[in-house]
Amino acid sequence: MLINKDNKFKPLTNYRPETEQQLIKHAQSIAGLTLGDLAAQAGVVVPDNLNREKGWIGLLLEKVLGASAGSLPMPDFPDLGIELKTLPINREGKPLETTFVCVAPLKGITGMTWEKCHLKNKLAKVLWVPVISERHIPIKERIVCTPFLWQPNQDEEQLLAQDWQELTDMIALGRVEEINAKYGQVLQLRPKAANSSVKTQAFDSQGRPFQTLPRGFYLKIPFTQMLLNNNLRVN
Repeated sequence: MLINKDNKFKPLTNYRPETEQQLIKHAQSIAGLTLGDLAAQAGVVVPDNLNREKGWIGLLLEKVLGASAGSLPMPDFPDLGIELKTLPINREGKPLETTFVCVAPLKGITGMTWEKCHLKNKLAKVLWVPVISERHIPIKERIVCTPFLWQPNQDEEQLLAQDWQELTDMIALGRVEEINAKYGQVLQLRPKAANSSVKTQAFDSQGRPFQTLPRGFYLKIPFTQMLLNNNLRVN
């Protein structure tokens, strides 16, 4: 079920979930509410647009649900080992964009393994919060759908690990500039920067340093669509 029209959400001040069950119950209680509802109850101003505040929805949900990691390199709910991800969808339950997971390291990756990489840690356990976010809908009227908790099963993790290995190998071989959307079955590597003037160091195939745009790992739309289909009954 995408939307719970009979939610019983009660705003909680400085709420911090102590168990996974508490978090899930609290998260599911916001289903059916608009972002305007949540912002009013949390004392947060709704922006007119998200052009300069692309992360606003995520920050609002972090505040409402009691995430405490902030910008630290750890899961959003550190004590529970759970990451929080918002998922913009349309009214038919289709994801509207790829999902950013984390910044991809472009140097110092020799000997790095899937088991110890930051991406695996980020995706070990995720609380997904779908939000109906079609562009024509004013931000305050966008609706929170039923959140769900996800852990990669063996097949899903294998797909993620294979893509991570392929993309990381290309970076290590100095081929980062060759990577485009055709690489990866479920993961995508693409530029992640506020603007084109932001640069970071990488190495070419001859081991020579050069400046390039930072890159990020993103989950492709068919993968997040599969997660929605497997975890929610889309009406």
